[in-house]
Amino acid sequence: MHGAGIIGLSIAWRALSRGLDVTVYDPDPGRGASNVAAGMLAPVAEAYFGEASLLQLSLASLSRWPAFAAGLGDVGYRTDGTLLVARTGDDLRELVRLRQLYTDWRLPAHKADPRELEPGLTPRLRAGLLMPGDHQVDPRRVLAALRERVPVTGQLPDADVTVLAGGCWTPGMPVRPVHGEVLRLRPAERSGKPTIRHVVRGFLDGKHVYVVPRSDGEVVVGATSAERGFSTAVTAEGVRDLLDTAIELLPELGEFELTEARAGLRPGTPDNAPLLGWLDEKTIAATGHYRHGVLLAPITAEVITALLLDQEPAVDLAPFAPGRFECRSSLMD
Repeated sequence: MHGAGIIGLSIAWRALSRGLDVTVYDPDPGRGASNVAAGMLAPVAEAYFGEASLLQLSLASLSRWPAFAAGLGDVGYRTDGTLLVARTGDDLRELVRLRQLYTDWRLPAHKADPRELEPGLTPRLRAGLLMPGDHQVDPRRVLAALRERVPVTGQLPDADVTVLAGGCWTPGMPVRPVHGEVLRLRPAERSGKPTIRHVVRGFLDGKHVYVVPRSDGEVVVGATSAERGFSTAVTAEGVRDLLDTAIELLPELGEFELTEARAGLRPGTPDNAPLLGWLDEKTIAATGHYRHGVLLAPITAEVITALLLDQEPAVDLAPFAPGRFECRSSLMD
């Protein structure tokens, strides 16, 4: 196994449970997106036009998360749902467009009064959609629990089969780093815990932000996305935009302590879907999960282990075949 992020370790844990001999190799554990991710398990809120196959894979993985989380212990698994909100007329039009997509795909999403569900939100919001089936988890707790169950080595092993799960560092694959910045805040002692219960994703004047509440009072804020190569530098502009938009959405955050600002690298592919399957008789790809790595961990672990055991995966992997981009290129030549 090449890669000790949530994807690689989840596959290793599953494979070990099926009796396979597994070695996880990573020269720099913890450098990937797993330690930075917000942990939204949100196949509905993340659903987007032209990504029907990815949606089905995401829904299949979400259905496996309760058992997956139970096997790891307390990893901050919560089922409060996602609240999507809009403020301006343009924001509202985007919300209406997404609601039609959810309706067309028969996804659970319905109109909601944002302030009725979350009184701490700004009164300037125009509308909201509630996705009750979306969940969340704390990726750092997941990663720590997996590390307790799966040892990692810095020496490259000699293996019969290698699973490439190195995220944007996966060699020879059409995977690029997508820079994303995330902030962590905590309430001042006098403020108590934050009032929001749902994950809140907002469109405010065309800017997109998400606010993820943790049970211990921490709040995770994010949504930046940029092409900056392998740089993990946190930018002043990114922090400013995230704070300004988050405080506009939830004014009480202005009294919170900023405890961390980090940037991570999402492993993006040309169509935003992962690369899952055999590359050759000794190599399997399990990478390119982009912003869905935490959500897709259980199903990825399941299908890759099935391949290692020469079994038929429970889901169709054809839309995620590692060679699909080469095929498209040859058709266009």
